[in-house]
Amino acid sequence: MTDSALKVLCVVGTSAANSATHAVVGCIAERLLALGADVDVFNPTEQPLALFNPESSHASREFLQLKARVEVADVYVLGTPDYHGSISSTLKNFLDHFWQEFAGKLFAEVVCSHEKGLTVIDQLRTVARQCYAWSLPYGLSFANSIDVKDGAIVTEALERRIEMLVHDLWTYGLVLRQQRRADLDGMSPGFLANVRQPKNLREPEAARSR
Repeated sequence: MTDSALKVLCVVGTSAANSATHAVVGCIAERLLALGADVDVFNPTEQPLALFNPESSHASREFLQLKARVEVADVYVLGTPDYHGSISSTLKNFLDHFWQEFAGKLFAEVVCSHEKGLTVIDQLRTVARQCYAWSLPYGLSFANSIDVKDGAIVTEALERRIEMLVHDLWTYGLVLRQQRRADLDGMSPGFLANVRQPKNLREPEAARSR
């Protein structure tokens, strides 16, 4: 992949080894790859992340490795089951580790729910807002055993929603990435000024484009 490829981090927010969340997030990842995106998948069942501790977590090897992956991403696909009208503890733990790394980037909410997952989607939008990130104006929800069976998507409605989500992630992810880079490289007083590096610490443009 080149520097021009949209970089997407897909987060499978469940501790289950096999689930409908895995299947749908995996499908989204495959379709983004087909478009030419550089896709990374964080699967906590294979890459455990200890419970967030503000006094020690940011020094752990696991965090530092994940931080590098989070920082390079332009877009985050956040998958979670709906647990009691809320996001999973697995996804919340991932989100708790980060803040400014999300600023100016795009969130997409993917929720496994038999009740449309509206409160879960709203909670993830709240996280995006608190972290100065953008969010798609809709979330993708689906029902296990109805839309997904044996790891396969079986309804046309979910297929269409995934197609729409992938298109919008690709389209608006590129737009927001371009503007984010311009804001970080410039001197505008916008909200990204809070995470802008001093000019003498910025990586030369030639090095960034390699």
